[in-house]
Amino acid sequence: MPHSLVINFTPISDIPVGYTSGKHLHGLFFTLVNAVNPQLAEYFHKSEANKSFTVSSLQVIHSNKTQDKFLQWQQQKTIKKASNCWWRITLLDDTLFSQLTKLWLNLRPEKPYHLGSGELLITSILVTPDSHPWANAMSYQELFDRASEIQRNINLKIYTPTAFRQGKYDVSLPTAELVFNSLLRKWEKYSNIPFNNLNFEELYPSYFEIKTEIIMDNKSKFIGCIGTINYKILGEIEAIKIKQINALADYSFYSGFGRKTTMGFGIIKRLN
Repeated sequence: MPHSLVINFTPISDIPVGYTSGKHLHGLFFTLVNAVNPQLAEYFHKSEANKSFTVSSLQVIHSNKTQDKFLQWQQQKTIKKASNCWWRITLLDDTLFSQLTKLWLNLRPEKPYHLGSGELLITSILVTPDSHPWANAMSYQELFDRASEIQRNINLKIYTPTAFRQGKYDVSLPTAELVFNSLLRKWEKYSNIPFNNLNFEELYPSYFEIKTEIIMDNKSKFIGCIGTINYKILGEIEAIKIKQINALADYSFYSGFGRKTTMGFGIIKRLN
């Protein structure tokens, strides 16, 4: 069952802006898992392709609570002590949530965790959609059963920079083939519902408002796109294929797409 978890926390010392990226939250996730289940941490570490989890970068709640609906891909300044913060993790493998039950039960609110040179206290973990706009859980069967057989419009909001591997190189343009093949690979790996012979020849971008963003650190440069894009299913196509495409679009909330989803990239949400 795919899960999207929101972890609320409060820094007990300032967190430098350089440690607010998904890369460092990825490290914090491993620290938490390793504390209760070293074998599972090793499983995560060794799963090189189509990894079974994603993380976001650090998010800060300001006075306007509606900001929870949005997800920032980077922070511009140091996160101050006592700020209200959150962080999102998704789990794609049906078995992962239960294996981490010990983690959820043993998170002690008085135990500080390190994020760079800063420290933080975890205050709560949210799982249900009524608790946070980025929290939810749904089985693969339910995702498929709920998917529309008639909806031909698919609107996606790309919140964090996204790129796709094509041969030796990264491609930042979210073509229908790259986007939906990325989703399909994860669906076929973690669900038990095969989508045989599904292709995306009838799927076309009809509206988009996207731009590229460049992320640089001392080792590499990553170029990805963010923004909004609409795809339309055109022509004569079987209802089951429409349903499968819609199921993948709904699944994107949990799986993300493209490269480096375990580092905070490729976070998306389907818009109504």
